Amino acid sequence: MATPHIAARPGDFAPDVLMPGDPLRARRIAKVLTDARLVTEVRGIAGFTGTFEGRPVSVLASGMGVPSISIYATELFRFYGVRRIVRVGTCGGIAPHLALGDVVVATAAHTDSAITATRLPGVHYSHAPSFPLAAAAVQAAHDEPGTTVHAGAVLTSDAFYSGEGDLTSRLAARGTLAVEMEAAGLYATADTEHGEALALMTVSDLIGRDVEMSAAERETTFDRALRIALAALAA
Repeated sequence: MATPHIAARPGDFAPDVLMPGDPLRARRIAKVLTDARLVTEVRGIAGFTGTFEGRPVSVLASGMGVPSISIYATELFRFYGVRRIVRVGTCGGIAPHLALGDVVVATAAHTDSAITATRLPGVHYSHAPSFPLAAAAVQAAHDEPGTTVHAGAVLTSDAFYSGEGDLTSRLAARGTLAVEMEAAGLYATADTEHGEALALMTVSDLIGRDVEMSAAERETTFDRALRIALAALAA
């Protein structure tokens, strides 16, 4: 049955889903799949299912932020039999040793989002990915030519234009690699729905250093992260 945000039928989604934030990027990922077919297009968020090297794989965009990815991930896990979701997106690097185009495997996700504070009142909830997916992604990244991979914590922030330079520098001093807007919400949703999840991101800009990729560079380097995500799901 359809949900408020997904119009697919039962069985339309594969157990494994790639989840970029950008709907246009989801359409581009679908072109990498074999025999990809459109299964939903509610609110312009198109979802596709096809195969990659003989294995069924789906792709659906999440939109931006914890609330948006939490909605789509919940509906996929709860109503469509999805078991694993890998976010493939971008992040802003804050650790000084990161460079543009590096890949970050988020092995933990701090957050300033209030939505997660209500999950288990009285507990500082820890947001962590599926260990098998994270380990497989790190291995796949090492096997991807020209790719530098970093595994560690990220900050999932509700604010894109926060101006919190002091906060990011203090987080970086404590080992946080990058800032993005979805990982913590995805990890918490996977825990709640008994699924598996991973956030795998390309460093598209370096916060505090005023360095960022061009639009063309984002698309070229994103392909490496996509190959790593597919390899991790197949491992």
